[in-house]
Amino acid sequence: MKKLSIIIPVFNEKETVREIIRLVIAAPILNYEKEIIVIDDGSTDGTEKILKSLKEKNGFLLLQHPKNLGKGAAIKTGLKKVTGDFVLIQDADLEYDPNDYQNLLNALDENSPVVYGSRNLGKGKRGYLFYLLGGRFLTAFLNIMFGSNLTDVNTGYKLFRADIIKNINLESNGFEFCEEVTAKILKSGYPIKEIPIHYYPRKFSEGKKIRFWDGLIGFWTIIKYWRK
Repeated sequence: MKKLSIIIPVFNEKETVREIIRLVIAAPILNYEKEIIVIDDGSTDGTEKILKSLKEKNGFLLLQHPKNLGKGAAIKTGLKKVTGDFVLIQDADLEYDPNDYQNLLNALDENSPVVYGSRNLGKGKRGYLFYLLGGRFLTAFLNIMFGSNLTDVNTGYKLFRADIIKNINLESNGFEFCEEVTAKILKSGYPIKEIPIHYYPRKFSEGKKIRFWDGLIGFWTIIKYWRK
């Protein structure tokens, strides 16, 4: 049986982490076993205690950073422990629905070893207008630079054949992981398939972390890896 490794970066998500772990464990997927790798990225709000308790009950692999290093850094830490055939990134904020796992896996084939779940292909809410426009601008800019036709480079749902993502030399520590990994996959000649997903945006008052300057860093990251 094939194995799906699910990497969950977590930073100060005490209000949602119990539920997302429950949903990930419960998510039905056919013909795959799950490997769940949770990275506590230096949480200080009590999330770390909750994760330790959940680990004892559910047996997932828990890795910890002594201080907050960023989403990209957490993903790199998780990739070092991956033993599955495929790797999926899962945010811990309940914006993305693990019930979409099966559709993402179904989209994989020999010609499509990388699948992104696009929020822009779905019909649900998209959150703050400024962030929606910023994300579309970054996606359009990346498409121009790399000759792609993506609709959502910053989606949280990215599914990779394990050998592809593990052989990419990832450098980014922050949210710009999205731009870096997409640029490097496209430059390596792998196509990226997109499918619609469910998306439930949260507000800053609910803990949303990405900020305006993350978009600027993402813009520079596209230029950086286009030039390399």
